[in-house]
Amino acid sequence: MLERIVTALILVAIVLSCMFASTSPYPMMLLMLLAALGAGYEWFKLMPKQQDKGIDLLKAWLTGGVVTLVTFVALFYFQDNVWIVFWLASLVVWLLSISWVRRYPEHDGWYNPSLLLMGGLLIISAVTAIFSLWQFSPWWLMYVFLLVWGADSGAYFVGRKFGMRKLAPMVSPNKSIEGLLGGLATSGLIIVVVATQWLDLALLPFLCFMALSLVTVVASVQGDLVESMIKRRAGIKDSGRILPGHGGVLDRVDSLLAAAPVFAAGMFLFNYLGFNL
Repeated sequence: MLERIVTALILVAIVLSCMFASTSPYPMMLLMLLAALGAGYEWFKLMPKQQDKGIDLLKAWLTGGVVTLVTFVALFYFQDNVWIVFWLASLVVWLLSISWVRRYPEHDGWYNPSLLLMGGLLIISAVTAIFSLWQFSPWWLMYVFLLVWGADSGAYFVGRKFGMRKLAPMVSPNKSIEGLLGGLATSGLIIVVVATQWLDLALLPFLCFMALSLVTVVASVQGDLVESMIKRRAGIKDSGRILPGHGGVLDRVDSLLAAAPVFAAGMFLFNYLGFNL
C-alpha cells in the first residue's frame, strides 16, 4: 500500500507540474510522448502472441516507437481541425467495443491483428485530446481528471456497499450497475458545482455541458472495461510493471483513452456552435 501511495504522489506531482508550472508546451508534449511510448509498448504486449518471444518483444518496442513518432508529428504539426478526425475515428471504435464487451467471451473475433491498429488510433487520439484540452486551459483538463476520478471513486464505494447487479460479469466481476449509478451521481455533483460556480451558462449550453460531461463519464467506464477485457483475453493481469503498485501505463490511463477524445470532441463542437465556456 505504501508503494502504491508513493507512486501515486509522484505521478500526480509530475502531471500537475507539466500542466501548471509553465506555459511552455514542451513539458506537456514530453509527458504525452512518454505516455504514448509506454502505452503503445504495453498495448502490443496484449496482442495475440507468436512463438518467438524475442520477436514479440522487438515488435512491442517498435510499436511503441511508431505510436510515439505519429504522436510527435500530430502534436507538432497538426491542430484541432485535424485532431478531430482522430477523435471521431476513435469514437467509432469505442461504440463498436460496446458490443464486444456485451458478447464476451462467447464472441472474441475482435481479438486479431487489426486490434493493433485500433490501439494505435486510440492512444494517439487520447494523447492529442489531452494536449488539446491543456492548450485550451489546464483547468479543463483538470476537470476531465476530476470527472474520471470522481466517477471511479463513487463507483467503488457505492458498488462495494450496495452493488448487487453486475455490469459486465465476464469482463470485470467487481463492477456493478449500482456502482455505475454511484459514479454518475458523484460526477453529477462535480458537474453542477463547476457549472454553477465557475461557468455562466444559459439553459441550453448548461444542458449540453452536463450531457457531454455525463457521456464522458460513461466513456471512461467503457475504456476501463475494454482494457480489462483485452487483458483477460490475453491472460495478463497488469498491462505492465513500470508503475510500482499500479501496474502499467495502460492500467492508469485506460479510462482516459475513451474519456479524453469524447470530451475534446464535444468542446470542439461547442466552440463551433458558439457556446462560450
